[in-house]
Amino acid sequence: MCFKIDELKNYNLEHALNPYGLTDRIYPTKPTDVYLFATCLIDQFTPQAGLDTVKLLEREGIRVHYPDQQTCCGQPAHSSGYQDEARAVALAQLDLFKEPWPVVVPSGSCGGMMRSHYPHLFAHDPVLHAKAVALAERVFELSEFLVHVVNFDHQDLGEPCTIALHTSCHARRQMGAHETSAALLDSLANVEVREQARIEECCGFGGTFAMLYPDISEAIATDKVAAIKATGVPRVVSADCGCLLNITGRSAKQDELAGSKQVSLAGEHLASFLWRRTQGEKA
Repeated sequence: MCFKIDELKNYNLEHALNPYGLTDRIYPTKPTDVYLFATCLIDQFTPQAGLDTVKLLEREGIRVHYPDQQTCCGQPAHSSGYQDEARAVALAQLDLFKEPWPVVVPSGSCGGMMRSHYPHLFAHDPVLHAKAVALAERVFELSEFLVHVVNFDHQDLGEPCTIALHTSCHARRQMGAHETSAALLDSLANVEVREQARIEECCGFGGTFAMLYPDISEAIATDKVAAIKATGVPRVVSADCGCLLNITGRSAKQDELAGSKQVSLAGEHLASFLWRRTQGEKA
């Protein structure tokens, strides 16, 4: 991550992961209304995950509001060191969520950007900094929201199955969502989660990292796919679409190179998996 010299002062790893202490949450009671920040990848590649997120929340009696002016969270620019560009993108989001409702994000990566980095981006502007902090305090990753706010409790109606869980780096290290994702899956009586050997390691996506360093990304993804397949599961579940696309994309390429038309590793967003299992729908 790159910063201008004046932005680098007093900036360390602890500050980068939790710049304003916002990971120590005080969780609200279940609200009647929430905002949905759907993320670019869900919007463009896996819209069903967004729709299933809405279904999960509406089933709990929560009205879901989707500001259609929302765009990227700004993380690609931020992680590439383009702080001015990241600020411009983040600025467009600050005034979209005017009501004091929680902002639910079905991605630990985007949630981490909004919660941990928005306040830092606007640290030099008192007015915008206050807005960024106020927004950050209302940002919740989906699994975190379902566990700590909604108290998700639904019967598993699906057939017995085995899966692996992958949690993105930002979800794990900035949001603590590896614990809540695991808790949701553990609540499903007919689901066995097999732990992969590289459970804490990156999938190799990293947003723009995969495009800037494709060879390194491919090597990381290859190791990740091998670790998941070594568990013998046919499906990997994650709350981050970027990771899913990278993992299943690498696996699909391996299938193609091997001349196989069979899908050796399927992927599914956590929201879709939860909805399907608790509605009794088949994959």
